[in-house]
Amino acid sequence: MTNAQVLTPADAERRRRLVQMKLIAVGMLVLMAVVFVIAFSLQDRHPWLGYVRAAAEAGMVGALADWFAVTALFRRPLGLPIPHTAIIPTRKDAIGSSLSEFVATNFLSEEVIREKLGRFSIAAKLGGYLASPAGAGRITAELATAVRGIATVLKDDQVAGVLEAIARRKIAETKVGPPLGRIAAEVFARGEHHPLVDFIVDRLHIWIRDNYSLVSRVVSQRAPSWSPKFLDGLVADRIYREVETFALAVKTDPQHQLRLALDKFLGEFALDLQSDPDTIARAEAIKERIMDNDQIRVLAAGAWSSIKEAMLSAADDPASPLRVSVLEGLMSFGRRLQDDGPTAAKVDNWVAEAAGYLARNHARTITGVIDETIARWDGEATSRKIELQVGRDLQFIRINGTVVGALAGLVIYTLATALL
Repeated sequence: MTNAQVLTPADAERRRRLVQMKLIAVGMLVLMAVVFVIAFSLQDRHPWLGYVRAAAEAGMVGALADWFAVTALFRRPLGLPIPHTAIIPTRKDAIGSSLSEFVATNFLSEEVIREKLGRFSIAAKLGGYLASPAGAGRITAELATAVRGIATVLKDDQVAGVLEAIARRKIAETKVGPPLGRIAAEVFARGEHHPLVDFIVDRLHIWIRDNYSLVSRVVSQRAPSWSPKFLDGLVADRIYREVETFALAVKTDPQHQLRLALDKFLGEFALDLQSDPDTIARAEAIKERIMDNDQIRVLAAGAWSSIKEAMLSAADDPASPLRVSVLEGLMSFGRRLQDDGPTAAKVDNWVAEAAGYLARNHARTITGVIDETIARWDGEATSRKIELQVGRDLQFIRINGTVVGALAGLVIYTLATALL
């Protein structure tokens, strides 16, 4: 069964009222016929019945003519193949196209749309809605539902692949040397690397302090085979103490020559990253090796998993910082639309421009749904559907035709009798 054949409860009520009006119209035709027969039979004995006969006769003609006219819209009267009848079933596609064109021209034209929008401020109404806790809360809840839906629909492996592709493309497009050099230069200039240097030096001193035997064994292994063992021990002990003293000095003296040399080296290295072709090329080579690492995909998958979990958690909790922030942002924007005239004017102008563009370029496309819908309907079913909508009013044409016909017949008969 097509959409045009489905009767809603409202359609069922329209059908009942249509049948009722049809019975009234037919009843008036029958009444005119009965009056005509009686008046025609008795007018010889009662001449005044000639007036009644003429009125009844014209009433029947008017009723039949209007019945034909109304019926011809929806079907062939008495099933006869009379030309230009059953107009709606046979010309439904042309009627749908004309109706679509009419709506596009008279209701969705750019001038009409702009005029309608100019009568009231969309920004003010939107601002009033968003500024209220109920309105902003409703929008926030809908956004949370949309977030849950999107997160559910998206496949994790596909999103991870997209993030990986974006990361690889961005890394490939960017020369890492110069930006890293600028960042490093700022860090080294402010001395923000010193805590890391302190940590490394401290750990190195602790390792030297706690590994005397290892240092001694290295010295012994490196000593000549002819060297006496006690001499190797003295040398190892001396070397160990010098190394430990040096490490302690580097640890405790912020102005130690090694520290200053390291600062100088790092500063020069930061400059080389920005300007030295060889250093930049080496940085690019390291970048390429990183890009070939499968861990990028693992990191992308982990990042999406964390983002997804945070999004779902925030969407499910009305008191989450994210939802609260969105709610406050919407309310703030709503108040701005109410209080800030220039901003409201910009929004109204944007809405008018967008609506005007749609009307100017896509009005016929929008109303094309009328053509497509009617084209899918069966001709007879379409006729019945339309008759349900307007048929009851059309029955008044039949009733009025009967009454007007009767009055016209009475007037014509009276004038003819008086003149002749």
